[in-house]
Amino acid sequence: MNNVLYLLLRRLRVPLITLIVVYAISILGFVLIPGQDNDGNVWRMDFFHAVYFVSFMGSTIGFGEIPYEFTSAQRMWTLLMIYATVVAWLYGIGSTLALLQEPVFGRLLRRRSFTGEVGNFTEPFYLVCGYGVTGRLVTRKLVTRDIRVVVVDVRQDRIDDLEMDNLQLRVPGLCADAALPDVLDDAGLQQPSCIGVLALTNNDTTNLSIAIASKLLVPNRMVISRTEADVTTSNLLSFGTDLVVDPFKAYAAYLSMAVSSPYKHLVYDWLINPTHRPLSSAYQQTRGRWIICGFGRFGRALHQAFRMDDIEVTIIDANPKNLNASEGQIWGIGTEANTLIEAGINDAVGIVAGTDNDADNLSIILTAREINKKLVTVVRQNLDANQLIFDRSGADFVMAPGRIIANQILAQIKTPMLPSFIEELKKQDDVWAHTLLNRMSNTVKEDELDSWSFVIGVEETPAIMMALEDGEVVKLNALLKDPRNRKEMLDAFPLMFRREGEIKMLPGELKELAEGDEILFCGLAPAFKQVEWAVNNYNVLQYVLSGKESSSWLGRYLNKES
Repeated sequence: MNNVLYLLLRRLRVPLITLIVVYAISILGFVLIPGQDNDGNVWRMDFFHAVYFVSFMGSTIGFGEIPYEFTSAQRMWTLLMIYATVVAWLYGIGSTLALLQEPVFGRLLRRRSFTGEVGNFTEPFYLVCGYGVTGRLVTRKLVTRDIRVVVVDVRQDRIDDLEMDNLQLRVPGLCADAALPDVLDDAGLQQPSCIGVLALTNNDTTNLSIAIASKLLVPNRMVISRTEADVTTSNLLSFGTDLVVDPFKAYAAYLSMAVSSPYKHLVYDWLINPTHRPLSSAYQQTRGRWIICGFGRFGRALHQAFRMDDIEVTIIDANPKNLNASEGQIWGIGTEANTLIEAGINDAVGIVAGTDNDADNLSIILTAREINKKLVTVVRQNLDANQLIFDRSGADFVMAPGRIIANQILAQIKTPMLPSFIEELKKQDDVWAHTLLNRMSNTVKEDELDSWSFVIGVEETPAIMMALEDGEVVKLNALLKDPRNRKEMLDAFPLMFRREGEIKMLPGELKELAEGDEILFCGLAPAFKQVEWAVNNYNVLQYVLSGKESSSWLGRYLNKES
């Protein structure tokens, strides 16, 4: 508000002074110039009548002479002042319109409106810094779960995209540099209802600044950041950033798991990605040589992950500085057949087109498939605008950094237990994972698999806590009954159970629940709404437990006494 008022007064200072001076001179003239009453006596206008007359003279064309007819001198002065006041008003109005059209004034008004809207938030919300591919996907997914979001991006076109997106909740957006602490403060960083900050810009330095400011201003606030450099990752982790996502390392681990443990990879894929791969797509040839085209950040991360799983790799890169004289490294791009043949494309099992040029990447996989049609092809997508042609490319895997980061972050936000489950999954064998996949497939069929978790306590499961306080036994299978018809089971099942740090994978459904227990479920998204209903509504919980409803505190007391 202060900035808007200051700008108004500064830019309209001269027009206002001009208007005041013209009115003052006009009033003074009418007071000093003698007039004549109806009897021919000399009459002088007082200040009240002068102010009254000039007030409507400056804004009105037709008016009468008051309180008596004017003399020639008064009419001459009136004629001069009509033009003077009109010019002064035109100058003032023109200056005001020019100010309203200035971008800086518009930004100040929008920022003031944005700050006021965010300041009125009472529901929990996430502050998303950066509305690119990642920010847009994260925002859309959070909004579908009825979670409030506030967006800050340095580009106005992205804020315009936010306004045009058909989201089911109103999402305030501000065009500003999120690296500035005052911008974060205006976006609600220090509000109690802000539950997390997501630094998702495409600049590591900006993300680092956002994370540092967030941790300094509100140390206990969850902060998640994307990064593409090891030094930034180390820096972010050094001061307690809750989650740091490097898309290249994340996808390298994802692809390496697909090669070495195909069924564990599919379990991971079904839980992390919105559109999971079909069960039949499991990669069966777990050993063989791979060709990596492009030895930049992505290529290096993938090479390291493959080496850890003892997978043989041949590297092709156009920059000699990225290569050494060791065997298995070839200079070139990979778009030409002779380069691929030199790299041994005929007996390779897979190829990764991982350069920072989309056209080159598509050319690489098309050329490679012409030579070896049995190749598993992995292609890196750099620009989201090329989504259509990558969808039609026929590649087995498409590496899109923005979507990878979004999926990782959403998994952390919506299901805090999921990262722990993934770590436990890595300890299992592929047979166990195959069995779990069959169960998942039977549960959701071709639909999207969703996951969610609860911590038994007053905050997340008040109905269960009320039942436990009444001495009732609540078993895990009760939460899987349909609250609309308890004889029907929901399309969901428990993946993991944790009590006092002890983890049980695929727990038995007769497990009795206690305060502090943590449960991870998977299933269809509508099942989540039904489970959430049961754990929050005591009457619904009583129905799924016993088939009876207790609609009041008195009814609960009488049931307990009986």
